[in-house]
Amino acid sequence: MDLQLAGKRAVVTGASRGIGFAVATALAAEGADVVLAARDQAALDDAAARITSSGRVLAVAADTTDDTSVRALIQRAAEAFGGVDILVNAAARPGGGAGMPGKLAETTDDALRGEVETKVLGYLRCARAAAPYMTAGGWGRIINISGLAARQTGSVVGSIRNVAVAAMTKNLADELGPAGVNVTVVHPGMTVTERTPAMLAAFAEANGVDEAEAERRFGSSTSIGRIVTAAEVADVVAFLASPLSVAITGDAIAVGGGARGAIHY
Repeated sequence: MDLQLAGKRAVVTGASRGIGFAVATALAAEGADVVLAARDQAALDDAAARITSSGRVLAVAADTTDDTSVRALIQRAAEAFGGVDILVNAAARPGGGAGMPGKLAETTDDALRGEVETKVLGYLRCARAAAPYMTAGGWGRIINISGLAARQTGSVVGSIRNVAVAAMTKNLADELGPAGVNVTVVHPGMTVTERTPAMLAAFAEANGVDEAEAERRFGSSTSIGRIVTAAEVADVVAFLASPLSVAITGDAIAVGGGARGAIHY
């Protein structure tokens, strides 16, 4: 299927690795011009060198916790490509990352402030800077990578930040929709990325099983019986970034392989 992304101009944050890199790779494969953004320029340069594209690929270091840095990123993308059509916000710590508070007693004010600063306000800054380019052109797509902690307990901080991203998404969708800009939020669950082997090894050691059994246990919590890969998440995001997704906006799309037993409507 042709996603009609050739010539579209995209900015992907958190693009040096994980889901962000997979999304940048998928968009580039469809012919989009892509700016990869993250804080580490060397990691970005390495990531950009691994992407095969018929379009242009540019690596720009930026810190989404800094509004000046975000505005410079979007301006650089617009100057290099002549505008911005697509924004994918993925610059955030994975929900299962080490140090993410779980229980109430572990949840400090600073822990929540840090996650809101990076994920909620970071996404808002990027959308605020990119939206004028999209509305001026009468077309755009903003996809916010959030997570299934928005629908599950287990981390007070994880749930709060992800629900906040979903609420922001719906507000932006209603505001920007008449100007031709669709805004969606994608909720990955546990996803296979560069971090997965170490996480599985740690789980296996803690539970006295081998890594294959650890992976089976995590996969058994999904409807498809395995862990979704970053590339599979990126396939969904690429569709949402395309003109073909016009009927979807303001909604949350789960990409975790299906949560067993839960019904969402």
